[in-house]
Amino acid sequence: MHFLEKETPSEPDFPKGIAKPALRALAGAGFVKLEQLSKITEADVLKLHGMGPKAMGIIRIALEEKGLSFADGEKTK
Repeated sequence: MHFLEKETPSEPDFPKGIAKPALRALAGAGFVKLEQLSKITEADVLKLHGMGPKAMGIIRIALEEKGLSFADGEKTK
C-alpha cells in the first residue's frame, strides 16, 4: 500500500523577529510571501488581529530592502 505524500504549502518567507501572533494573522489571511503584502495597503494589514507596530516595522523594512512597499506606498512611523 502506497501513501501519497501531501504537498506541503509554501513555507512563509517573512523576516525573522515577527511575533507568532502576527505570523498567524498573516497565514490566516492567506499570506505566505513578503511580496504578497506589496499588493495590499498597510492599513489593511494593520486590521489583521495580531498585527502590531513592531511587526509592521519589520515588514516595512523588509519590503524596502526588496525595493517594495505596501500598495498605498504609505510610510507610517
